[in-house]
Amino acid sequence: MGDIPAEQRRILQSPPPELVAEAAANPGGSIAAIDYAYIGDPDGYVPAEAVRGVWRVGPDGKLTGEFEENPGYGPPKDDFARLTDSDHWLEWLGDPAAAVRGSIVDCLTSQAPGAVVEWVKILDDPRYLTGGPRSPERDDLMIVRRAGLAASFALAVTAPGRERDVLTGVFSWVAVGLDRPGERKDRVWLDLRADLDWAAAELGKRIHLVGEPEQEPGA
Repeated sequence: MGDIPAEQRRILQSPPPELVAEAAANPGGSIAAIDYAYIGDPDGYVPAEAVRGVWRVGPDGKLTGEFEENPGYGPPKDDFARLTDSDHWLEWLGDPAAAVRGSIVDCLTSQAPGAVVEWVKILDDPRYLTGGPRSPERDDLMIVRRAGLAASFALAVTAPGRERDVLTGVFSWVAVGLDRPGERKDRVWLDLRADLDWAAAELGKRIHLVGEPEQEPGA
C-alpha cells in the first residue's frame, strides 16, 4: 500500500468527476476506494479486503483530503466464522469449514472443469435443521437421523478463458441415515442469487426428500 500517499495527492489535485459527485451526495460521510482487481461486477458483492480505504467527506459535500487506509486491504481470504463459531451440533460434517468449502468447489468444478475457487465467505448465521426420535434411554436426548444446513455465501471463481466471477447465493446440505453407519445419504444444492429465508424454507422440504425412493413420473 506504499503508493497510497502519491495516489491520494494525485486524486486531490484533480479528483475524478465521479468522486466529486459521490462526495456531493454524501456530505459528512465517506466514500470507499475499491481495488477492482479483486472483484468481478462493480455493482456486485465487494469483500472487505478489496476496499483500500475511505475518503472522508466534509459537511459541505467536499473531500476533506483525509484518506483512512483499510488495514485489512489485500487479497480476499476464506471466512467461515459464521459457521465454525456456531454452537449448533455439526459433528455430522466432520471439519465444517473444509467440508462445506470442498462441496462448494465440487459443485462448481463439475459444471466448469478447471475452475478455481479463490475464496469463500459465509455471510450470515446459517440455518440448521435436525430430526430424529427421542432416545429410549433418556427423554432429553435425540437420536439424530437427519441434519441439514443452509448457508448464504459469496465466493470468487475463475475458469479457463473467463474473467473472475464473484457469485452469491445459498449453499444447502442435507444428510440422512446418520444413525445407521453405512447407509448415510447426502445431497447438496448451490442456489445462486438465492435468499437465505427462501433457502431455509426449502431446507424444511429437502430434509424429508433425501433418501426417499424416487417416484415414477405421474405418481
